[in-house]
Amino acid sequence: MSPFFGKKSEEKAPSSAPHAPDAPAAPAAPDTPGTTGTTGTPDTPDTTEYDPAGDWFLPEDTRRDVTRLFEKLAGPVAIEVFTAPDHNAPYNEYLLKFLRDLSRLDGRIQVKTFDLSGEEAAARGADFSPTLIFAPDDLSIRYLGAPLGEEVRTFMEVLLRVSARQSGLSEASKKRLAALTDRRRVTVFVNPACPYCPGQVLNAFRCAIERPDLVAAICIDAAQHPEAATARGVGSVPHTIIEDPDGSLAPLSILGLEPKDRFVAELATLQSAPIPAGGPDAAHDHDHVHAGDVTVKEVDVVVVGAGPAGLTAGMYAARGGLTAVVLEKAVIGGQVTVTPQVENYPGFATVAGAKLMEMVAAQTRQYVPVIEGAGVDEIKIGKRIEVDCGDTVYLCRAVILATGATWRKLGIPGEDRYFGRGVSACAACDGYLYKDADVAVVGGGNTALTEALHLARLGSKVTIIHRRDVLRAEKHLVDALEKEGVEVVWNSVVEEVLGDDAGVTAVRLKDVAGGDTRELAVRALFVAVGYIPVTGLAQDIGLALDASGYIKVDAAMRTSIPRVYACGDVTGGVRQIVTAVGQGATAALSAFEDISHPYWKK
Repeated sequence: MSPFFGKKSEEKAPSSAPHAPDAPAAPAAPDTPGTTGTTGTPDTPDTTEYDPAGDWFLPEDTRRDVTRLFEKLAGPVAIEVFTAPDHNAPYNEYLLKFLRDLSRLDGRIQVKTFDLSGEEAAARGADFSPTLIFAPDDLSIRYLGAPLGEEVRTFMEVLLRVSARQSGLSEASKKRLAALTDRRRVTVFVNPACPYCPGQVLNAFRCAIERPDLVAAICIDAAQHPEAATARGVGSVPHTIIEDPDGSLAPLSILGLEPKDRFVAELATLQSAPIPAGGPDAAHDHDHVHAGDVTVKEVDVVVVGAGPAGLTAGMYAARGGLTAVVLEKAVIGGQVTVTPQVENYPGFATVAGAKLMEMVAAQTRQYVPVIEGAGVDEIKIGKRIEVDCGDTVYLCRAVILATGATWRKLGIPGEDRYFGRGVSACAACDGYLYKDADVAVVGGGNTALTEALHLARLGSKVTIIHRRDVLRAEKHLVDALEKEGVEVVWNSVVEEVLGDDAGVTAVRLKDVAGGDTRELAVRALFVAVGYIPVTGLAQDIGLALDASGYIKVDAAMRTSIPRVYACGDVTGGVRQIVTAVGQGATAALSAFEDISHPYWKK
């Protein structure tokens, strides 16, 4: 959901730790409850005991990864699981087998299981199957639903952080939480396919670790617990609700992934933290004063952005003998991460976008640090280039901007009002919430058709709305669309998004030729009408932009300012993974050449 991150929605009254290593790949997860998934439909598991000597559930290579990860455990971690045999049985069995394997791999993972109808469940306030609670005697951290897909990364990092009782928050956020005097309950709704959700869940869990006396955090899988999602009006993920359990303050509802420090500020105040005018990527105020505890690091090259272009640039910079770091404010992999299937990247007939970027990021990390959640506040050009990330300032000899592009809005009535309640720009994130519903996709290019195919394969009844009489997408995608039987409304535009208190109910269409209008009943509208380059930092330092707002570069990816390079979608042109990778390599090689032989001094 998170392309327009940090958006607030209306919510009714309530009815210095080291960075944790990456988690191993998630084991195969079941499909929807009661269906045969990757692991098959299990028999009803024994929810009070499970055989510690049973067959392994995790593959051998995953067990090796977990064993290496658990070398970083600082102490024991108590976990309690509550299940009911007649509810969510496939997820119950998945979770029990998964935890059984973890406890067999390391005895410090101490798992107890209970029946949801027992006294223990009542004492812990557990009323959903499955419920998982970390360190229940000390912390208030729980999952409602088995952690699947992207959430396994969160789960593994939380294990490490709970074992050490270290939140990993900045000193500023720790001070803000230390001043908190009132209780907070944080609920984050997620989807296993959403790459933005783990970061927001970690924000909540970090706060619960830092202030276990006042902060309770809950992660709810909206697919496993649709009743809770419906009751809270969840139409997009991640959807976060921060509440004062004592009821003295109105709850705050947040759509999307937020930076850690901003999340903490909003948790403390239950008020929206300000976003710079023009949005999170707009130009910045240059009047910064660094606190005394800012860390200063020197490197040769700083790469801003960890999509395919940025990751490749970091790798090539290091291979050229330069010290480098790759900074990413949101999710590593960029837009590719939310692409359900990539079918035109050399060497792969078909590969999930998230999997492809996972492999690229792993390769890059062999050469340089890739830091997630590291937003850049300001760049200053001097004898050395200063890249200010708030608590860390990098002094470098060159900077490579790979900041990408974000989704373009339609700019029509109802779009903002229903964003997160039926209007979305990410089918991979939010599609599962509408798997049995009528939905529309607006657009006619590769992205629109990829989104439509993903939704159709989830079970949605999809209608594409296109303003022309022919699609602009690749023939392969057009053929796949026809095979799926997806309907296309030609020569039409969306004039307005209609809805009620529950969310989107319809869209009003206009025929571009005759001017006739009609309503199309849908529960969701997915927007795929192009991109806007993310150039806030580029504008700050005065880089030349073209007429469409993209950064101007030459064939060597040099910009209008020496020692500043740009690559990937932020430069416009052909927006493909393969071209982004090539541009990233070119930018890094140019930086190496220019640092060695500065062309501007000749």
